[in-house]
Amino acid sequence: MAWCQEGQQRSHFSRKNIRDRLIFCKGYRDWTAEDWGKVILSDESPFQLFGASRKKLVQRRQGECYHQSCVMPTVKHPETIYVWGCFSAKGVGSLTILPKNTAMNKEWYQHILRELLPTIQEQFGDKQCLSQHDGVPCHKAKVIIKWLGEQNIDILCPWPGNSPDLNPIVNLWSILKRRVDKQKPTNSDKLRALIMQEWAAISQDVAQKLIDSMPGWIAEVLKKNGQHCKY
Repeated sequence: MAWCQEGQQRSHFSRKNIRDRLIFCKGYRDWTAEDWGKVILSDESPFQLFGASRKKLVQRRQGECYHQSCVMPTVKHPETIYVWGCFSAKGVGSLTILPKNTAMNKEWYQHILRELLPTIQEQFGDKQCLSQHDGVPCHKAKVIIKWLGEQNIDILCPWPGNSPDLNPIVNLWSILKRRVDKQKPTNSDKLRALIMQEWAAISQDVAQKLIDSMPGWIAEVLKKNGQHCKY
């Protein structure tokens, strides 16, 4: 038997990427899991119908790569839904399904952040927390920085670009996609409903374990001198 699988895809790192990753990791290498427990991590992710959002492996004999039992059916232009979510050690937070053909800009990002406020209040109350933002332009817009300041929300920074291996929400998306794909939604309405349903079903224990992994991820990136690490 042989495993028919694709190689891992990773973003190419420029010297600036590597430098920024090292600066970030050196700045937070002494943080404990308890420290990371004060952070809300966020990101957006695409979900596609018919499991197109995930790679699949098949077990086959040599020469059977194109045998019917080893070929996965695909859809040429699968329906894609984009979502934005956040979580902390206290559990998953708000999840926003973006309207079709929505371009993420500062106005939409501010709308999403407004929906984050109840999560902060519910999970942290009056205690201090930090919100993670990456370096895309709409996240750094003056109106966004001003609004965050008005809400007394501190930002975890400087967050390095092209660094999914430093954000465990990537693992959370994988968990969510497996759960959604397992139920084989057949249309976009069912896909949306399952995304929301399965997101709400993710336990606090899962979120806690992902946050607890942060010190190890930081150490691994430093060990590899800023290069990719497994996530």
